[in-house]
Amino acid sequence: MKEWQNEFRRELVERIIPFWQKLKDDAHGGFYGYMDIDLNLEKEADKGCILNSRILWFFASAAMCLKDEELLQYADHAYRFLRDHCMDTELGGVYWSVKYDGTVADDTKHTYNQAFAVYALAAYAQATGKQEAIDLAWEIYHTIETKCRDEKGYLEALTRDFQPVSNEKLSDNGIVASRTMNTFLHVFEGYSGLYQATRDKRIAARLREMLDMFYAKIYHPQRRRQEVFFNDDYQPILDLHSYGHDIESAWLLDWGCTLMEDEALNAKLIPVLTEMAQNVYEKAYHGNGLFNECENGVNDENRIWWVQAETVVGFMNAWQRNPDKTYFLEAAKEVWQYIQKEIVDDRPGSEWFWLVHPDGTPGWQKEIVGPWKCPYHNGRMCIEMIRRLKA
Repeated sequence: MKEWQNEFRRELVERIIPFWQKLKDDAHGGFYGYMDIDLNLEKEADKGCILNSRILWFFASAAMCLKDEELLQYADHAYRFLRDHCMDTELGGVYWSVKYDGTVADDTKHTYNQAFAVYALAAYAQATGKQEAIDLAWEIYHTIETKCRDEKGYLEALTRDFQPVSNEKLSDNGIVASRTMNTFLHVFEGYSGLYQATRDKRIAARLREMLDMFYAKIYHPQRRRQEVFFNDDYQPILDLHSYGHDIESAWLLDWGCTLMEDEALNAKLIPVLTEMAQNVYEKAYHGNGLFNECENGVNDENRIWWVQAETVVGFMNAWQRNPDKTYFLEAAKEVWQYIQKEIVDDRPGSEWFWLVHPDGTPGWQKEIVGPWKCPYHNGRMCIEMIRRLKA
């Protein structure tokens, strides 16, 4: 276990951290927003605000994990950019993207995006003790609660002044959904981070409400999976099993629930999350990484970078919750080996491929850095595994 921990530490310290450090934009703030598959850095590409929030979360969390205060300089840099350029000081909330120089590119206010800003600011506040960061996190929390939800739950895409608009940004399957599991999950994640930083009872109450929604609206007990896309009344509108989101949810919901230290709540939730992880193991895991998703009964067998990272943590968590189910531990080890062999891009100056096809060839059409390609999933995998392997 100690050697395995060292492998994750080396990946974090020798590859992921140095790669993202070199993307720091000293001229205009924040971090560069795009590097193509040929490792060409586009310094004037738009900067996704989700990407910046995830980078902020990553450097703050890595600094705490490694006890490396030098990394806080990079977190400080991302924080200033979020505060000064990504936040709408007039109408509230966080923009979807800004231009390379920090001026607004896309002023959409998406609930998913707000949630990641909360998650990042909470981690940064924990790492630095800065009250301003917590104040900003609370500000965005109140924006979500007053402008990004209705009596049924959380909304999706909104205009700058928080009027609902079509939700193409989170609907990659040709479906434009009124509500999504993805936004639900990451609001829960962001609020869990804020609760960890503040232990505020208001956040705990909201987390409990969201877990009730998970049971009632998101999770399908017969299918042992989460539904993904919904109409306004939470009726599923596509037969889609997102293996990556299910294995990510299996440990993220566990984390948020565990923070509340409620044994009865854990006793209710953990068996469901184990069942969900078991279903993913049975349907999507075949010894060399995890399939992406299954739409209308047809598997997408591409191995997506973030899905593999979340699978390592998700299977590890399932084993820690169920020590008799040793196949979860073995699967976590095997996926990590697969990542090292196939997903890691060993070209000098690169990081991880976005995806690998079933025949083992990389997805040469996908970028190395972009609005969604970030150090959040693979960096978090390393941080989580270093933490979990200390025991």
